[in-house]
Amino acid sequence: MHLSNVHGSHASCDEEYLDRFVIVFIDDILIYSRTREEHEGHLRTVLQTLRDHRLFAKFSKCEFWLSEVRFLGHVVGATGVAVDPEKVRAVIEWPTPTHRYANSHSFFGIGGILSPICARLLQDCCSDDKID
Repeated sequence: MHLSNVHGSHASCDEEYLDRFVIVFIDDILIYSRTREEHEGHLRTVLQTLRDHRLFAKFSKCEFWLSEVRFLGHVVGATGVAVDPEKVRAVIEWPTPTHRYANSHSFFGIGGILSPICARLLQDCCSDDKID
């Protein structure tokens, strides 16, 4: 889901659902659930929360009822979380830096931004003892 009118007030939205069944990264929202029934309830909760805060999802950028989704360089599905093979290929094919600092800084900057988020996603999605 992609938010179309995000501004500074989105930080004040209800945080009780974050990391339980929803992850927000800038203007993207990922809702995850163990069952279809649970997902329907999570989806309703998130959409109502957005409405309550006068935030709107751009329908043309939304995807619903997916069994697998690419998110922050990973593929998330019923079997767990895996690194997106397209991202691995992009890293392998990354051109050799011509300017030592600038090119390597941009390369390592990507990992520094995404790694804490991906680690949290792995923990939340793969924990068998998690109670929602």
